[in-house]
Amino acid sequence: MNLTPSREANVEDRLLICDCDGVLIDSEAVAARMLVSELQALWPGVDVAPVVMPLLGLRIEAVLASAADTVNRTLTHDQVVAIRRAVEAAAIEAPAVPGIAEALAAVPFTKACASNSFSTYVDAVLQRTGLQRFFGERRFCADMVANPKPAPDVYLAAARAMRIDPLRCLVVEDSVTGVTAARAAGMPVLGFIGGGHATGGQIGALEKAGAHVVFDDMTRLPALVEQWLQNATFELR
Repeated sequence: MNLTPSREANVEDRLLICDCDGVLIDSEAVAARMLVSELQALWPGVDVAPVVMPLLGLRIEAVLASAADTVNRTLTHDQVVAIRRAVEAAAIEAPAVPGIAEALAAVPFTKACASNSFSTYVDAVLQRTGLQRFFGERRFCADMVANPKPAPDVYLAAARAMRIDPLRCLVVEDSVTGVTAARAAGMPVLGFIGGGHATGGQIGALEKAGAHVVFDDMTRLPALVEQWLQNATFELR
């Protein structure tokens, strides 16, 4: 993409912040299947899928705590740790979201990753998929801040580290949890529903949470970024 001098000045203080699971890596469906499998093994006869699916985007520990409370069961600390490790081991093999590498390469400014997963996991999946070249050390994870999403901490940490105003950061998120966190940080948000875990009701849910645009094809990302750079009004399609 050729940039005019005015465009160069415009992009120097902008930041694209991407969630990891469901935006960079198509891992949420894999993680959900493993969560359901692990819980069904512990709680035979309990239909956990309807409980787990709406919680995607939260930290695994929060998903497990909420699920246990909903079905009136308990989990020990060791069980929670074992399930998290099983989920990460499965999700780490998930493929990159189709078109994400090309989309990131076409965006003309700095990128960061902000995830509700642990740093070791995020580093591993970015390395395996070759996406780390777009982010370098600019990754901010739930184990690096006081509060995970839906708190805004990881997004504010990214903005502070890059010394960029939150209003000049554009976020790509796939979950209500993540959109809520980004909006709480004062950042505009694109909602992505192109992952394997997407459902029909996700568009309305992301819009209600505050996503400015909801899209399902990562090849659209550069054009949506360009629209934002030009201060145009986002239109839902």
